[in-house]
Amino acid sequence: MPNNILGGLVPAPLTGSRILSVAHHQPTRVLTNDDLSTMVDTSDEWIRSRIGISTRHIAAADESVVDMAADAAAKAIALAGVDAADIDLVVVATSTAVDRMPSVAARVARRLEIPAAGVFDVNAACAGFTYALATASMAVRGGDSRTALVVGADKMSDFLDWQDRSTCVIFGDAAGAAVVGAGADHIGPVVWGSQPERGSAITLGTSGPDGPRALFRQDGHVVYRWALTTLAPLARKACERAGIMVSDLAAVVTHQANVRIIDAVTEKLGATRAVVARDVVDSGNTSAASIPLAFSKLIESGQISSGDPVLLFGFGAGLSYAAQTVRCP
Repeated sequence: MPNNILGGLVPAPLTGSRILSVAHHQPTRVLTNDDLSTMVDTSDEWIRSRIGISTRHIAAADESVVDMAADAAAKAIALAGVDAADIDLVVVATSTAVDRMPSVAARVARRLEIPAAGVFDVNAACAGFTYALATASMAVRGGDSRTALVVGADKMSDFLDWQDRSTCVIFGDAAGAAVVGAGADHIGPVVWGSQPERGSAITLGTSGPDGPRALFRQDGHVVYRWALTTLAPLARKACERAGIMVSDLAAVVTHQANVRIIDAVTEKLGATRAVVARDVVDSGNTSAASIPLAFSKLIESGQISSGDPVLLFGFGAGLSYAAQTVRCP
C-alpha cells in the first residue's frame, strides 16, 4: 500500500464485488404433509391451501448446523474454482446454532481447513443471508477481503413444537453458500432495515412444560400483513439503487416464507418477465438458508444463466429485511 505525501497510508482503491458460485445442502430425510398428519392435527389439503408446502427436508439428530453449512460451503468453493487458502473471510447467517461459541463460521473454517480467515456469525433470522452477503460485499469492495465465503444455514427442526400445527408444518432444514470475490461490480447496494416495534411477531425463546427449551413462535397474521404492505416498494428501491429495471430482472428470489407471500410480493413488484423462486413448495421455510438454496436450484436447473440480473430479498424476525440485486455467476 503506497504512502501519501504526509507519510500516511493511502487506502486501497475501491473495487467491485461479484458472486463466483452458489451451492446448497439438504438433508436426505423428506417429511411429507401426509407424514405430518400422523403427528399433529393437520392434513395435506390444509397445509397446501394455506402455505403452499408439500414436503420439507429434516436433518437427522446427529446432523448439525455446522455439518450442513460446511457441506454447502465446500461445494461452493469447488464450484468457484478457488482453494480454501484463498478464503479470507467467512460469514455464516444462522439463528439455530446450539453452541454459543466458537461461532459456526469458525467451526466451518476449521472443518474446511480455511487458514486465518476472519470469522463471524450473523443472526438476522430469515433475512440473515442477504445481511451476510451485503456485509461480505462491502468488505470485498473496500479491499479488506479478497475472497469471502457466505453461508446461510438453519436447523429449524431443533426448535419446533411438533404439536403446534401453525408452525411445525412450515419449516425445513438446509444450508446454502456463496463465494464472493473482487472484480466486476455485480452485487448491488443493499436496502436494509427493520420494524423492531413489531419484533414480537416472530420469536425463538425459552419455554415449555418440561423446563426451559428454545421454541419458535410466530404471529402469522402480523407477518403476512407486514409483508404485503411493506416489502414490494423496498424490493423496487433495491433495483433502482442498482440501476436495474424491474422489468429486466431474470429472477426474483425472496425468502421462502410461504407461497402466498411470495406471489403477493412479486405481483406487486411487477417483475412479469422474471422467474419467481418457489422452492418453499418442496423444501419448506429454511430460514437463512432459503435464499441461497432457492438461488442455487434455479442455477442448477438452467432457469437462469450467467450474467442474468437477479433480485434477492430476505425478510424475517425483528421484522428485518435486506434486498440487493446480483448477477448470476
